[in-house]
Amino acid sequence: MTELAGLKPQHFLWEMQGRVAVIRLSRPERKNPLTFDSYAELRDTFRALPYASDVDVVVFASNGGNFCSGGDVHDIIGPLVGMDMKSLLAFTRMTGDLVKAMIGCGKPIIAAVDGICVGAGAIIAMASDLRLATPEAKCAFLFTRVGLAGCDMGACAMLPRIIGQGRAAELLYTGRTMAAEEGHSWGFWNALHSVETLTDEAMKLAARLAAGPVFAHGMTKTQLNHEWNMGLEQAIEAEAQAQAICMQTRDFERAYHAFVAKEKPVFQGD
Repeated sequence: MTELAGLKPQHFLWEMQGRVAVIRLSRPERKNPLTFDSYAELRDTFRALPYASDVDVVVFASNGGNFCSGGDVHDIIGPLVGMDMKSLLAFTRMTGDLVKAMIGCGKPIIAAVDGICVGAGAIIAMASDLRLATPEAKCAFLFTRVGLAGCDMGACAMLPRIIGQGRAAELLYTGRTMAAEEGHSWGFWNALHSVETLTDEAMKLAARLAAGPVFAHGMTKTQLNHEWNMGLEQAIEAEAQAQAICMQTRDFERAYHAFVAKEKPVFQGD
């Protein structure tokens, strides 16, 4: 298994708190834009997570009052204008690979969003499993505002599943900002917290998940994503197999003995 606790990325911030990895983008003075390098390094990090035995949960946090302002205008947008189709497709596939890696990493991801969360930043929040925000959070899928389609990095597949087809269509066509209260009422944000408590609440939730049956959490994440493409009978069979696998874990046995003893189970992830 891979150990990622000592990871020292070049293009974003990484911190371990127990078995929770905390990621922050590292240019708060620019509202944390993404670059070619940070995209690639994030993709590679999430690709390594399925094999990381020392990470159970990921918190993708804000930095300096903002989450992410999307692709850097000077470091990404400008160079893209001069690229040929082959190079452009290599870039768009690479950004999509970040979302694939987040979906396939086997660990719950919690986005803790304050301030600006737009463009690719909104996609990162969307691709997370759980999303917490402050009332000041401003989320926009603003691709059409820069002359691009709203169908970026899986948005047309994933966003309608979270907030509904009509609401997603409005956001993706107009590129307008989704206010925090609006996003909460639509189900995009799981909860709203004050600026002062956002990170603490995200870490409490992460700690709760990390203390749970983490193998089973990975199975839950897998099924949540795989069942998009299944009929009901296929989904029920897939869940039967998944649950039978989980019933072979020691955590399942621990939970049984704890229940009989009227104690709280202490899960160990095996």
